[in-house]
Amino acid sequence: MSKFRLQHMAIPWHEIAGGEDETPAVHASLQEKSSLVGRTGLLMLSSGTGAWRVRASMNKIARALGISCSADIGLLSIEYTCVENGETYTGAVSLNTTGVNTDRIRAYETFADGFGERAEKYSVQQFHRILDKLSSMPANYKNFQLGLASALACACFTFLLGGGVAEMILAFFGAGVGNFIRKLMIDRQITLLANVSASVACACTVYALLAHIAGMISGTAFPHQAGYICSMLFIIPGFPLITGGIDLAKLDIRSGVERIIYAVLIITTASFTGWACACIYRLTPSDFSEVEISHIIKTVLRLLTSFGGVYGFSLMFNSPPKMALTAGVIGMTVNTLRLELVDFTGIPAGAGAFIGALCAGLIASLVKLKVGFPRITLTVPSIVIMVPGMFMYKGVYFTASGDMTEGVLWLARAFAIVLALPMGLIFARIFTDNNFRKSS
Repeated sequence: MSKFRLQHMAIPWHEIAGGEDETPAVHASLQEKSSLVGRTGLLMLSSGTGAWRVRASMNKIARALGISCSADIGLLSIEYTCVENGETYTGAVSLNTTGVNTDRIRAYETFADGFGERAEKYSVQQFHRILDKLSSMPANYKNFQLGLASALACACFTFLLGGGVAEMILAFFGAGVGNFIRKLMIDRQITLLANVSASVACACTVYALLAHIAGMISGTAFPHQAGYICSMLFIIPGFPLITGGIDLAKLDIRSGVERIIYAVLIITTASFTGWACACIYRLTPSDFSEVEISHIIKTVLRLLTSFGGVYGFSLMFNSPPKMALTAGVIGMTVNTLRLELVDFTGIPAGAGAFIGALCAGLIASLVKLKVGFPRITLTVPSIVIMVPGMFMYKGVYFTASGDMTEGVLWLARAFAIVLALPMGLIFARIFTDNNFRKSS
């Protein structure tokens, strides 16, 4: 049996930086300075943030070192050129996979923000040792905790989509097991399509099994099968969908297109896996039964479940508790506002999503001034719950089942909302950030 070898080889950053030279980084060679610029950008990229934020961090390092940098950034790779006194150095670095880690986004941004104050004191090797520590930061939560976070988020999602208590309970267990399996497979470096398919299949299987057991106990056909879609919504790639849209708005075409293709790949794989499970277990994505409650109670429950959903998703993104709580409060406010606007004014769902995302961006900009969390660690988790995962799945389900008219209708509804979400954040950023507002 052949020995397993890494397809993506690690870069020996410390060898590029030379020996234990204590020369301050500002006086190092261009190659050594470029290694700090490239590595910082790559670490930011590995945390799931978009090209705008990656380039901003690389520029902060470059300016502090007295060099110029031009970078072309994608989903998994960066090609960059650094210039100093007529000398140039070009590098290309890449990742083997991507993910989202909001705690590391904050750590790397803090590193970049404080780099200028230390560039004349610390050597290149010392900076690389700092980056070693940051890149080896352990996850804030264990796999079973992430399973519970997914379970909470999807159970809350179920209510917001119209489900009742029975559907919420079944989705809780289905999503919890599904995301736990997914994290185990990611830890073992199982490839993307395999871990997506396996985790969605597990979530649907658990939901169907529990529904069958409930039917056997009650002695009648269990009428709550429609919620199986909610058990797989933990897989919806809200982060790359939204950051991809933001990148496109800033004309980072390569990064934007690659992120959206990545998101579509996950959605398609998950949807067809869910469709296959529905065929096997004879499940149908029918509408939920109407839940008769007063509007006041419904609004209160929307607030609570919106908070729970955003809080759960934030934990899945490795946000520390305070950051997750902050995102939860923002999400609770803007998502309930969105739903109430749609109910009482009759505006299209896409317009409601735009207003919700715009408010999330504006609130996050104010919160950033108070607590210092990067905007993206608050805005994206707070509106991920608005991503129409059920609409996407229904569109694929009906299309795969041959009902093209119904499938296209659901996909069109999903597209309108998916387009509106990043647009809302983009305009919030235009209103509040002069650097983002300028094309330069």
